[in-house]
Amino acid sequence: MRLKLVRPLILFGGLLCAAATCVRAGVEGEAASGALAGGTAAGGAAGHGLNPLVLLGVALALLVAKLGGEVFERLKQPAVLGELIGGMLVGNLVLFGFTGVEPLKTDVVLGALAEIGVVLLLFEVGLESNLGEMLEVGWSSLAVAVAGVVAPFFLGWGVAAYFIPGEATLAHIFIGATLCATSVGITARVLKDMGKLNTRVARIVLGAAVIDDVLGLIILAVVQGAIQATAAGTSLSLLNVGVISLKAVGFLAGALVVGKFVVPQLFRGAGKLEGRGVLLALAVALCFALSWAAAVIGLAAIVGAFAAGLLLEEAHFERLPNHSKHDLHDLLTPLTTIFVPIFFVLMGLKVDLRAFARLDILGFAAVLTLVAIIGKQICSLAVLDRGVNRLAVGIGMIPRGEVGLIFAGIGATLMLPNASGVPEPVIGSATFAAVVIMVIVTTLITPPLLKWSLARHAPPPDEQLPAPARQTADEAAERTSH
Repeated sequence: MRLKLVRPLILFGGLLCAAATCVRAGVEGEAASGALAGGTAAGGAAGHGLNPLVLLGVALALLVAKLGGEVFERLKQPAVLGELIGGMLVGNLVLFGFTGVEPLKTDVVLGALAEIGVVLLLFEVGLESNLGEMLEVGWSSLAVAVAGVVAPFFLGWGVAAYFIPGEATLAHIFIGATLCATSVGITARVLKDMGKLNTRVARIVLGAAVIDDVLGLIILAVVQGAIQATAAGTSLSLLNVGVISLKAVGFLAGALVVGKFVVPQLFRGAGKLEGRGVLLALAVALCFALSWAAAVIGLAAIVGAFAAGLLLEEAHFERLPNHSKHDLHDLLTPLTTIFVPIFFVLMGLKVDLRAFARLDILGFAAVLTLVAIIGKQICSLAVLDRGVNRLAVGIGMIPRGEVGLIFAGIGATLMLPNASGVPEPVIGSATFAAVVIMVIVTTLITPPLLKWSLARHAPPPDEQLPAPARQTADEAAERTSH
């Protein structure tokens, strides 16, 4: 076992050194070619539009993601942690005097590719969610989901207000919002490995986690809209908050209406086409179109991506010969395998490890992590069914995983004026480091704690999950290994 782990670690370190050297050579080559282009511009020499450093950056991100993911999967941990921590290691080579990676942190094209990865990831999450199952999970899942959003939100808000009182109130609220959602894939994977997908605990947790995603996205839309309104100089009122909330709910409802009446017609027409890749092209086009529509009305693009996945029901695929919803998951896998890791590696690149040496940031991260755990334990009290392992339900809702990172990444792009009137990111570098620590810890502790809680409190025999629900859980578990 040790030999199997040491080999990828050595390979990981060797390739990191080689890739870093290549990036440095690429930066120096870019500078030299830029000087040459400047000297020949008057002579009419034209350069190509894509900076070659972007290609090297994508290559580095994919290598870091896959090797880091391999190491963590051998440690029985989600691959996403390997992608994030691998990015953190590469991004902090500047501490050893190596600055070759620094241009990648602010590269616009690499950032755009990472955003496409986030959009595709939330589209995939939406595909794994089933509206019918959400309505059938029962009152326990709904109560757990609501409590699992409200408690962490206000706890996170309070902790942020205490530790960073100099920041705007909306910044405190946004940090509370990052604690709301649950990474269903991590919990689903543990339940699948233990053969517990047929228990009431699994049904409650998986159902509540999906509802959590919906509620979390609505809260994100509201907070983001409030921040953008404040940054534009518009006074914030309860009326404005209500309008933004209605806009978010209305968008999701409108997307479902589109899914019921418009999408079947699109699929009927697409079923007459004989070219290759029709299903994938149609699905991705729908994803990007709704993401654009969400952005146009002031919501986060990921809200539109999630809605696009949610409205693609199994019945729609009956209009496409020889295709099913499962086929779309398989077709999306190559895209998400390439684009999604770029986002997590880029998030890791932006983490400044020097912030971890500050006691105030470590204290903030520790308390934020503690309330993130406590908030989800509070939601277990909302379980209405008798005889259910409430501790396992609460632990299963703990991991923030990729969802927490996505929220933090969005916060890093939003700007609010400080006391001097100068725009600053809602999630600054120090706060971002604290959120990353919270995400890592909540993701790492969930598998062993969930296994312990399920083993000590064996559930009574229960009926099997319906086939669609088992498939949804399997797909959610597989997503953590991308």
